[in-house]
Amino acid sequence: MDCLREIEGKQAHDPIFIDKMNKSSKRCVCVPGPLIVGAGPSGLAVAACLKERGVPITVIERSNCVASLWQLKTYDRLRLHLPKQFCELPLMGFPTEFPTYPTKQQFVDYLEKYADKFDIRPRFNETVSHAEFDRVIGFWRVRTVGPKVEEKEYVCRWLVVATGENAEAVVPNIEGMGEFEGDIRHTSLYSSGEEFRGKRVLVVGCGNSGMEVCLDLCNHSAKPSVVVRDTVHVLPKEMLGKSTFGLSMWLLKWLPMRVVDGLLLIVSRMMLGDTAKLGFERPQLGPLELKTVSGKTPVLDVGTLARIKSGDIKVCPGIKRLKRHSVEFVNWKTENFDAILLATGYKSNVPSWLKEGDMFSEKDGLPRRPFPNGWKGERGLYAVGFTKRGILGASMDAKRVAEDIERCWKAEAKHWMVFARSLLPQSSS
Repeated sequence: MDCLREIEGKQAHDPIFIDKMNKSSKRCVCVPGPLIVGAGPSGLAVAACLKERGVPITVIERSNCVASLWQLKTYDRLRLHLPKQFCELPLMGFPTEFPTYPTKQQFVDYLEKYADKFDIRPRFNETVSHAEFDRVIGFWRVRTVGPKVEEKEYVCRWLVVATGENAEAVVPNIEGMGEFEGDIRHTSLYSSGEEFRGKRVLVVGCGNSGMEVCLDLCNHSAKPSVVVRDTVHVLPKEMLGKSTFGLSMWLLKWLPMRVVDGLLLIVSRMMLGDTAKLGFERPQLGPLELKTVSGKTPVLDVGTLARIKSGDIKVCPGIKRLKRHSVEFVNWKTENFDAILLATGYKSNVPSWLKEGDMFSEKDGLPRRPFPNGWKGERGLYAVGFTKRGILGASMDAKRVAEDIERCWKAEAKHWMVFARSLLPQSSS
């Protein structure tokens, strides 16, 4: 820390640094270590790994809590779709009394205790509006806006982007959305099927969220239909008494991916039947290969298919347009609905605030280099949580980032120590 104070002192007497700071009317904060943007699982993971290595961190979060996506934008019945051992953050496992698939609240409790254990105290209600590397001073300048529109600027040597793949809800532009008089909302604003009891609800999107929302609607006596526009793999949540994901990871240790995919599809056909007859055509690539190539996650069935088979949930084709009280589909059929829920996923928002063109793609806001090489950029820029491999991938990134920053931190500290000694008067003896 003495070395850090010396670095800060030199910056305080650097005329170029002082001039750049004076030109800003915003409150300026010089960050002594890495600045982490985002206090979700990814941000917490890298913060904990850095603190464990003795590197000071600053975390900023646009919401008022950790894991805001989980706390504020998920439905009540949500559980982890993968077994808990695949969803642990580094350095701290789940409590042994937690079930194999923890509930939403249990997962939130775990994340809050994780933050407490490693003394991670994010600066809440600060939204990043602009981040850019300043080549003159050799630091990142990150501007934030608070709840009362107050502006602040952070200056840091290392910037860790941990806002993840699910920062913003994806809302498609469907023809006639302005005409439809019923309720239209993204599933990020859906809590429970209770408010839709007895209503005809169209769920747009057949991923894990869309399928589970349909089941939740059924359990609350609503009348759901689901739009299936593309091919999709639907697999049982468990196979042969084990989680499908866990079984897949075990088989991949011994067999090629395509062989494992073939086995998964055979067992799936035995357990679920031919999903194509229900309206779910399978892609040409197997579920694991498709996940690796495109990041598209297979649907793990939690009971929705049984309700489709029984007729409680109807499968519909793509939407052509919306009307006042009805939906016209691409097969020209029209049906009436009281509400539409958009289970159309999320996207990264990095391009809206991070101004650099090398590491992140402007098109999708994800690192240009594929996993496992997308975690490190240039000039002290890092990414955590953009692997398309969930919390497991984020934890892997967090460890790599922490190790790299610690190495840079120690190297720079050593450099400044040598420089400081060179300024001391030499002994005449």
